[in-house]
Amino acid sequence: MKKESKTKDYHEFLVESLKDPEEAAEYLNVALEEGDEKMILKALRNVAEAAGGMGEVAKKAHLSRMTLYRALSKNGNPEFSSFLEILKALKIKLIFKSAA
Repeated sequence: MKKESKTKDYHEFLVESLKDPEEAAEYLNVALEEGDEKMILKALRNVAEAAGGMGEVAKKAHLSRMTLYRALSKNGNPEFSSFLEILKALKIKLIFKSAA
């Protein structure tokens, strides 16, 4: 008989922690610093899930749910305007800093 774990699944834990806007912003910053587009899209999917799901975020971003799914898919390539609308829907600001 398989013993049931008392700890939450990692993904469940992650999504729960990303409900905190500060945590979500830091998570996205780390993904952005890695510089891997797929990682950034995955991070945005996780934050969207924590923010009420793709349907809710799509509505707030004024995008169809299917468009949002495609934009944040593994092979997604969202337009910059869509990217900004998604961030706005997630209540996340994009800020530029000098790398020097």
